[in-house]
Amino acid sequence: MKRYKIENLDCANCASKLESALRKTEGVKNVAISFASGVLLIDCDDFDKAKKVIKKLEPDVVVSDEAQGFDNPDSNDLDSGNLGARGGVYAGAGAESKKLDSSVNSEKSTESSTRESSADSKKLESATQATQNASATKTQTTPAKPRRFSFLNAELMLLIALVLVFIPSVALNFFYVDPMDGTDRQSEYEFYTLCLRCVWIVIYVIAGREVFKGALKSFRKKEFFDENVLMLSASIAAFFIGAWEEAVSIMLFFSAGEYLQNLSVRRSRESIGELAHFAPPQAHKVQGEDIIAIDAQDVGVDDEVVVYAGEMVPTDALLLDDEASFDTSALSGESLPVGAKKGDEILAGSIALGKVVRLKSIRPYGKSQIAKITELIQNATTQKSQTENFITTFARYYTPVVFVIALFIALFPPFALGQDLNEWIYRALVVLMVSCPCALVISVPIGYFGGIAACSRASVLVKGSNCLEALSRLSLIGFDKTGTLTKGVFKVVSVVPQKGVSEAEVLGFASCAQDLSSHPIAQSIKNAYHALNHKHHISEFEELSGLGVRAVCDNREIIAGNDKILHKFHIPHDTCDIQGSIVHVSVDKRYLGYIIIADELKPDAKSVINELKSMRIEPVILSGDGKYPCQIVGEKLGIEYHGGLLPQDKAGVFFELKKRTPHKVGFVGDGINDAPTLALADVGVSMGSGSDLSRQNADVIVLNNSLESLLRAIKIAKKTKIIIYENIIFALGVKGLFIILGIVGVAGIWEAVFGDVGVALIALANAMRTMKQGKNKKAKNKNRKIKMS
Repeated sequence: MKRYKIENLDCANCASKLESALRKTEGVKNVAISFASGVLLIDCDDFDKAKKVIKKLEPDVVVSDEAQGFDNPDSNDLDSGNLGARGGVYAGAGAESKKLDSSVNSEKSTESSTRESSADSKKLESATQATQNASATKTQTTPAKPRRFSFLNAELMLLIALVLVFIPSVALNFFYVDPMDGTDRQSEYEFYTLCLRCVWIVIYVIAGREVFKGALKSFRKKEFFDENVLMLSASIAAFFIGAWEEAVSIMLFFSAGEYLQNLSVRRSRESIGELAHFAPPQAHKVQGEDIIAIDAQDVGVDDEVVVYAGEMVPTDALLLDDEASFDTSALSGESLPVGAKKGDEILAGSIALGKVVRLKSIRPYGKSQIAKITELIQNATTQKSQTENFITTFARYYTPVVFVIALFIALFPPFALGQDLNEWIYRALVVLMVSCPCALVISVPIGYFGGIAACSRASVLVKGSNCLEALSRLSLIGFDKTGTLTKGVFKVVSVVPQKGVSEAEVLGFASCAQDLSSHPIAQSIKNAYHALNHKHHISEFEELSGLGVRAVCDNREIIAGNDKILHKFHIPHDTCDIQGSIVHVSVDKRYLGYIIIADELKPDAKSVINELKSMRIEPVILSGDGKYPCQIVGEKLGIEYHGGLLPQDKAGVFFELKKRTPHKVGFVGDGINDAPTLALADVGVSMGSGSDLSRQNADVIVLNNSLESLLRAIKIAKKTKIIIYENIIFALGVKGLFIILGIVGVAGIWEAVFGDVGVALIALANAMRTMKQGKNKKAKNKNRKIKMS
């Protein structure tokens, strides 16, 4: 689907109606509108036709090609190309075309030229400063960060002025003018009443001008249950029954509430934008001897770029300098600086620290890690949860039902029971005031998106509010073992030699045999023997699948592998029944001993598993590794385990586990063999270092491979659900209360204004709490980095 920016949508309900209309349009295959992030995703044959539908329903809406030609694939495909997203809150320093200072090239100098490097470094710093100063005069390609007091505008000043005039006029009428009625000052009463009513009409017209426009637009679209139509109808009815103050108060305070509500929505969307946009606006490309400023999306493969201290790396690249330091917190959540050496891959979104660095692009921006993160977050709100879908459906029927109730209240008692008509019309107006479901249709999607954004701050990408909701309802979660609960890095934990053989000999010959193998176990043996700095002279090498290796080193035949390889080459030994990952070693048909290899648990595995148990989420190990390694890990963590599972077996066992609970179940994995189980789970979680297939099938991606981050995301999901349920219960409870109080005549229109506008503002403010989850921790990390620097 192509992605567009959609602006000037009045409310979430308008977005829902527009989405529904587009779905019914011929040629539109799929469409999703996110009011929270202002995004339109659409797959259609004729976009011009779709734009005509939008223009007809919402004439003021503006649709722009935010991706500027980038054709966006399905948001679930993390590793697809062209996942570009422009803009963001980061305003990197621009640069005019400049000569490539010799100090940049001095980065290649050796340690022996320390003084020269120091001098060049000073030149580089001055060149950097000059470049950044020059950029300050240029227009930034990203939107400017909103001013702190941007809400202090003419509209607010006008509303305040109207309120300051209206309230004293009401007080004057109540305390001074009304007492004149029926006295010998009747003529004065009539004159003052006329003057006050003229003032009130002026206030009514000025305050309600946007309501009049909105009502006219709704009449043209034949939408008679729009909030503007209802408020206009209520205020006119109040005029007819002589409730002048209430009629004006409806329009004035509804307009003031709408202004504050729109301000809150705008602020929340700006906060969402800050969390969802990481992209640097431009890059500094080295072209010959010049440094030119270009858009980050224009950086090509193999382009050399310069990143100044404090700037974002514009695309995934290799480091050309000997060493450098980067802040990767936007990607991994790691607050401490990460060091890198020449040839290391540096991901887009990392921030250069301390000095200018030179990089060589290895992939276009659209396929960079930061572009994928940005795309996933921005598209997340288009994947709606069951709660959001329910609220959307509920809002469609809530207003007409309340309107019918208000109409019944206004007409039945007077005509059927002979009650006072004006009194029951007034009570009906109180009920009508709480007929708008804005408190729900705005706060619920913003609450979910705030939770998704908070998860992204914890280095966890959630692909939609439906996934976040499912994450909050987990009762069982399966874990792959290697690379998920364990580090996925094998380590030699013990060397057991035969009598008369030293450990060094066993390890040395094993290292010789494994020297040309790329197997993880072979790598662990080479790492263990690396300190001895032995040189191998291998003349023959043979890797036997499922058995081990055979090599000839210095004219000596070495066999290294499992027990089966010893039997294959008829090597006598008495160690056949050893459990675990074992590498047997023999030289010239003589058995030397064996090496025990083990995968280490992640440092946070134990604490995370215990925390999940305390949250009543049952953890289970499902692994393709042997039963003995799974038994060791399972017993250490105190959880159920299933080992030796092929992909289809793992999926089968997981299916049986799903039958244990009526609630949601999840699975965490990182390998190709985990893809079927991830697809089967209600919530599939893939580690960031996992295979492309596992990430494509996952609903949640843990970028930094940290179990602690996954736990934090589950807590955020649960907290988000609580906040959303608070809003639903609070909004429906207050509105229901005012309907009852309005019917019995206890609540008046003044109180009903709070029941509508006040509840919406409170619910919206509560929903925005979801964005602040984890904010304190981030601030602490930032302070720690400042102290270190």
